[in-house]
Amino acid sequence: MPPNPWFSWTYVTDHVDELLAAGKEHLLITLASVALAMVVAIPLALLVRRYPRLRGAVLGLGGVLYTIPALALISLLWPVFGLSPLTVTIALAAYALLVVLRNTLVGLDGVPVDVVDAARGMGFGPGRMLLRVQLPLATPAILAGLRLATVSTVGLVTIGALVGHGGYGTLILGGFIDNFYHAQIMTATVLTVALAIALEGLLLLLERALTPWSRARGRTSS
Repeated sequence: MPPNPWFSWTYVTDHVDELLAAGKEHLLITLASVALAMVVAIPLALLVRRYPRLRGAVLGLGGVLYTIPALALISLLWPVFGLSPLTVTIALAAYALLVVLRNTLVGLDGVPVDVVDAARGMGFGPGRMLLRVQLPLATPAILAGLRLATVSTVGLVTIGALVGHGGYGTLILGGFIDNFYHAQIMTATVLTVALAIALEGLLLLLERALTPWSRARGRTSS
C-alpha cells in the first residue's frame, strides 16, 4: 500500500499555485458574503428600531433563513444563479444575516438613554444622532457580530464545493474523491482554520482602532 501521510510538505510545495487560488476564492467569497449580510442587516436593524412592531417578523424571517439546511439553500439558488460563486455568496450571506442583525440591535438597544437625551438636548437631529452617537456606541456589539459571522462563514464556504466554488472546500472534497488523499484534506483544513483565525485577528485590531474609548475605560477601571 503506497504511503498516504496526513502531513506532507512535498504536497504543499508541489501545489502552491492551487492552494493560493483556492485561498483567494475562499477569502473573496467570505468577504463578499459578510459584506452582503451587513448591507442588508444594518438597514433592517435601523428599520426595526424605527418601527418596533416589525422586530418579531424580521427576526423570525432571519431565523427561518438560518435554519434552512445549506444543501437545500444552495439547491434552491442553483437554478437561478447556476454554478457560480454568487450562488455560494448569497447562501452564506443568508446565514450571516441573523448574526449581524441581532448584534446590531443589541448594540443600538444598549445605547444609554441619558446619552441620547443629552445629545438631543444639544440639538442633535435623527441623522446626526445616529451617526455621531448611536452607531459609534453600538460599534463593539456590531463588530462582535461581524467577527462571529466572519469566522462561521469561513467554515461554511467549504460547502460551496458542491457547486465547484468552495475555496479550500473544493480541495477537501477533491481529496476524498482522489482515493482519500490525506495530505490534501489536512492541508486545506489547516489553511481554512488559519484563514478564520487571521480574519478574526484583523477584525479585533479594527475594533481596537474604532473604539479607543474602550481601552481608556479599561485602563481607568484597572
